[in-house]
Amino acid sequence: MSSHDVLSESDADPAANLARIRGEIDSALKEAGRPVGSVAITAVSKFHNAARIRPALEAGHRVFGENRVQEALAKWPDLKADYPDVELRLIGPLQTNKVKEAVATFDVIESLDRPKLARALAAEMEKQGRRPRLYIQVNTGEEPQKAGLAPADVPAFFTQCRDEFGLEIEGFMCIPPLEDDPAPHFALLAKMAKNLGLTGLSMGMSGDYLIAAQLGATHVRIGTAIFGARPVH
Repeated sequence: MSSHDVLSESDADPAANLARIRGEIDSALKEAGRPVGSVAITAVSKFHNAARIRPALEAGHRVFGENRVQEALAKWPDLKADYPDVELRLIGPLQTNKVKEAVATFDVIESLDRPKLARALAAEMEKQGRRPRLYIQVNTGEEPQKAGLAPADVPAFFTQCRDEFGLEIEGFMCIPPLEDDPAPHFALLAKMAKNLGLTGLSMGMSGDYLIAAQLGATHVRIGTAIFGARPVH
């Protein structure tokens, strides 16, 4: 089955899809001369309920991504009680009024993109004594409707996060423009991370994760290819 095929939710087998995707990624890594196992799959479980997620958990998968704080709060506390070693990653935009819940709920926040949010995260992390790992979201295509910093603004923001707010940044995240070849965007993100000595690269989704794996991703965010088409909302 091609990674671009879209299964209905009822036909998709999350555990089998994860195994297939893992094999595809490892083949792509070998081809690119990268170590097998160097890319983690973030299973994007947004809009899917706990019953849909459990087969992936039962198959041993532990890294999941959610777009919205409130949705994560509704379904993950019970799942995490059963699977306490889950790593939950926030991959959608974060409003400052949701920072308290985000810090309490997520292990990684991938959508840091402005000083106001950095300040709020630093204060809340200090208050809770909990420090989710942080990624700066980069708007590599400089699309006005999309969250993230323009590439030119990233070095100064990275320095501000570190020096003014005392935040440790693990890496970068990007979502290339839908109509673009993603490869130049992934290559740009990898170069920016290398220039700043960062190791984390969250890039690549259901349609382009093999390209991302070959160009340096450490995490690929895959939803549809694992869980099937999302329920209509």
